[in-house]
Order: sequence, then C-alpha cells, then structure tokens
Amino acid sequence: MDIHKKQSFSETFKVYFDKRMVKILLLGAISGFPWVIIGSSLSLWLKEDGLSRSTIGWAGLIFAVYAFNYLWAPIIDKIRIPWLTEKVGHRRGWIISMQTIILICLVSWSLINPTTNLALVISIGLIIAVASATQDITVDALRIEQIGEHEGKSMQAGAAMAVVGWWTGYKLGGVISLNSAEFFQKLGFENYWQITFLVLGILIIGCNIGLMFINELQQINKVEKQRQTDKMIENKLGSSNFFTKILAWSTGTVIGPVVSFFKKNGFNIAIAILGFVFLFKIGEAFLGRMSVIFYKEIGFTKSDIALYSKGLGWITTIIFTLLGGLFAIRSGIIKAMFLSGILMASTNLLFSLLAWSGKSELLFAIAVIFDDMAAAFATVAFVAFISMLVDRTYTATQYALLASIGTAGRTTLAASSGALVDWLNGDWGIFFIITAVMVIPSLVLLYIIRHKLKLNE
Repeated sequence: MDIHKKQSFSETFKVYFDKRMVKILLLGAISGFPWVIIGSSLSLWLKEDGLSRSTIGWAGLIFAVYAFNYLWAPIIDKIRIPWLTEKVGHRRGWIISMQTIILICLVSWSLINPTTNLALVISIGLIIAVASATQDITVDALRIEQIGEHEGKSMQAGAAMAVVGWWTGYKLGGVISLNSAEFFQKLGFENYWQITFLVLGILIIGCNIGLMFINELQQINKVEKQRQTDKMIENKLGSSNFFTKILAWSTGTVIGPVVSFFKKNGFNIAIAILGFVFLFKIGEAFLGRMSVIFYKEIGFTKSDIALYSKGLGWITTIIFTLLGGLFAIRSGIIKAMFLSGILMASTNLLFSLLAWSGKSELLFAIAVIFDDMAAAFATVAFVAFISMLVDRTYTATQYALLASIGTAGRTTLAASSGALVDWLNGDWGIFFIITAVMVIPSLVLLYIIRHKLKLNE
C-alpha cells in the first residue's frame, strides 16, 4: 500500500520559484497593458470631454474584438511572418508586430480631439483592440508552451503568474496613465490625455525590449502533426494537386482545432464547457466597465482612483492571485472555480454599500481590496481551467477559442452596462446587485458537468 504525503504549503509555494514563471509574468504584463489604453484611459478621456455614460458604454463594444480572435487564431498558429520569424521566432514575431501597431495608434490618438473626431477615436481604439486581441493569441500560446503538457501543478502556477503579470500590466499601467493625465492637467495642458498616450507609448517600447529575454521553444512535433492533419484531409479529397493542397491546408487550419476539442470532450460536454466559459465572468465585466465612471460620479479624483483602484488593487491582486494559484494546486481546479464564483458575486455587493453611503475612502478601499481578491481568484482559476483543456497541437487556436468565448460574454453583453445604469436612473446600488446575481447560471452549469471534464492534470 502506497502512502502519499501531502505537500506542505511552503513546498507547494516553491513552484513559483521556477525561472519559467518570471517569463510568464512578463508575458502577462504585455497582455494586460493594452486594456488600460482602451479601458480606463479611453473611458475617462471621453468622460472628461463631456460624453454620456451610454456613449462610453457602447464605445466599449470595441472589446468585442477579443470575443472573435479565435477566427484568425488558426492563421497565427500556422503563418510565419517573413524575416521577423527567422530573427526572433514565430510567436515573438507576431507579438512585436502587434505592439508596433499599438504604438502607432497611440501616437495617432495624441493628435486627435474626441469631441470633434469621436468616430476616428473609436476607430483607432478598434485597431488597438484588434492588435491586442491578436497579440493575446500568441502571448497565451507562448505562455502555455513554456510548461510541459502534463506538468499540472506548474501549469496552474503558470496561470497564476500570468494573471499576476496581466494585472501588473493593467494596474501599474493604470497608475501611470491616471497620474500622468492628472500631472499634465495640473500643469495647465488642455491636451493632457493626448500627452499621456505618448507616455504609454514609451511603455510599449519597454515591453518589446523585455520580450527579447523570453525564449521560444521550437515546436517541431506540433508542425509535423499539423502537416499530418493536412495530409489526411488531402487524401480524403481523393487527389493531389495545387487546389486540393490549398483546400486541405485551409480546412486543417480552421476545422482541425475545433474537431479536436469536440472529439476529446464529446459533443454535449464540449457545448456545456463553452456555455460555462461564456457566462462565468459577465457580472465582473458589467462592474468593471462602469466602475471608473462610478468612482468619478461619487466624487473621487483621478489620483484617488489611481491610488485605491490601481495601486492598492494591484498589491491585493498579486497576493491573492498567488494564493489562488496555491489553492487551485492543493484543492483542485473545480473547487477553485466554485469558490471564485461565489467570491465574485459576494464582493460586488460591497459596491452597492459604497453607492448608498456616498463618498467614503475607507469603504472604497475595502470594496477595491475584496473585489480584487475575488477577481484574482476567479481569473487564475479560469486561466488554469482553460489552459488544461487545450490540445498542444493547436495551442493558440483552442486557447483563443475558449478565451474569446469567455470574452464574448464580458464584452458584447457588458456593452449595455451604461444603458442599464441610465435605465435604473443612476441607481448604482441596484446595478451592482444585478451584477452579483449574474454569476449564478454559470456555477449551476459547472456543477452539472464537474465529473465529466477531461483536464490535463
């Protein structure tokens, strides 16, 4: 009879000292930073130029791009960028290309007045979103490929570090963005946001420099398996010529990852997984889309928001993301998903208290701390969950498919968040209660399929 001693907390924590975790941390930061640009920064820029809550909410539809990046993920899995791929690698070449596009967009924003060029501002924001969503496909694939396929504990720890990195890019980027805008505003610059976008452009350059320290492993087996799939499809077509080769390549690129996912899980469970992924973080997205507007309306300044929501929130997020990763490792990913869902719903209610009590720095700090704690647990569990579902032959495509379906719920539905607040006549307390209830359907669905999931643990 074998007796297995359960690892102590300190022994489990050692997984974070793997040098691969530092690289994953940087990848997460690269992925999270663009959300500052088209999220908090764009929202406040439009708000301070006199646009309505509904307009700002609907402008957030540009985030819907993240829900559809799986459509071009197969191309990114296969297509190599000329010259860049040879110099820096397949994955890094794509990331650098997208970062360059974002940098050009920031420079363009610095030259525009949103009150007279709203359509152009949103169009450039859409380009940033497309570049960021494309970048995320490659970042997630590179992050997953840093870890062996059956290193379950390392994968969960890697998910935690990716989330820490994402929130580091998002939160610290927000601190720099908001404080820069406030600084230039106090100096008397009317175009203080435009100048701030140039400051953010410098951070983009720094991200590209850091990317060069992340090694990219050669995926020879992956390429060979993709070729085998293409060849199998070509054989089924009955002949071999230029047109059948193109058709086989296209079919294998687009259909192969989807067929692999449904074959592994079975049709019913696969559909249930997709439903859960779509619903899980809708409530958090509704809250997140309107939070900075809510803070502004109840009297907090940009520097207050930077301190409590971004600075304090970043520290809280790092601590509880790491703890969330340890909880997932020790208790299992399914339990972690349930706990994080319950925490998300509960902490949203704290914002109702803040709305009904009025401006209170203490309550603001408490609400932010607990909300970030819940978001940290939820995000690390969610990232680990979908990372364990993917087939390494189609890493980028399958992860992008699952992640983008989750984003679909958060972006398409949450675009109506501003309209919902207006419909409630500005009753923020009721709004936050509604966001708390939104998590329940996903937890019910997870409970139904919990014993039938096939995870690479």
